[in-house]
Amino acid sequence: MAHGKKYRDARSQVDRERTYSPVEALGMIKGFEDAKFDETVEAHFRLGLNVRHAEQQLRGTLMLPHGTGKEVRVAVFAEGEKAKEAEAAGADVVGSADLAKRIEEGFTEFDVAIATPDQMGNVGKLGRVLGPRGLMPNPKTGTVTFDVAKAVRDAKAGKLEYRTDRGANVHLPIGKKSFGERQLVENYAALVEEIVRAKPAAAKGRYIRQITITTTMGPGIHIDPSKIRGIVEELEEQAEAVPA
Repeated sequence: MAHGKKYRDARSQVDRERTYSPVEALGMIKGFEDAKFDETVEAHFRLGLNVRHAEQQLRGTLMLPHGTGKEVRVAVFAEGEKAKEAEAAGADVVGSADLAKRIEEGFTEFDVAIATPDQMGNVGKLGRVLGPRGLMPNPKTGTVTFDVAKAVRDAKAGKLEYRTDRGANVHLPIGKKSFGERQLVENYAALVEEIVRAKPAAAKGRYIRQITITTTMGPGIHIDPSKIRGIVEELEEQAEAVPA
C-alpha cells in the first residue's frame, strides 16, 4: 500500500537506525504536518516477558495526568438505585438483561463496560462478544463494582486499562497530536513509570526491550528504552537552554 506525501515527509525525518530520547521523539511528532483530523499519539512497548506463564502477564490501570483527549462512551450493567447513580455520573447507556440482549444483537457503541457484581450473570453470557474487544468487566480493573458512579467518572476522565498481548506487547494512547508538547511528555512519563512499577517479580532479563511512539497516520519513532527517569526534567532543561 502506497503512503501519502505527509507520511513520506514525516518518515524522511526519522532515522530508523537510532533511538531517540522521549522529548526528542515527541517534539518530532509535534512538528509533523497535521492530518485532516486530530490524530491519537500512541506508545507501544515490547517487553521481555514470557506471557505463557501467568506470573509474567502484565495487567492494570492508570490515569494519565492530562487524559487521552478521547471522548469515552460508557455502558453500565446495573439496576435500581445503582442504575440511577450511573446515569447521574454520565453513563451513555445503562441496562441489565435488556442491555445484554442489545449487545448480543450487535450493539457495540461503547468503549468501556462497567457492571455491579450482581449483574455478572448477565455479563458472563457476553464473554465471546466483549472478551475479544477487551471490554469484559473485571474486578481487578475496577469495572466490577457497586461504586458505579466513581467507575463511570474515572472512565470518562480517561482511565486506561493495559495488558500484555500474546507477543508481550503493551499498546496505549498517550494523548492527541493537538496536545501541548509538555502534556504529551508528562503523559508518556506517567505511562513509563507505571510500566516499570508493574514489572512482574518473575520477569527475567531485560524488561523493556523496545519502545515505539507513533500517531494514527504517522511513522514509528524508536525511543531509547533506557530513558525511563528524568523525562520531564529533560524537557525543562531543553526549554531553559533556548535563548529568550
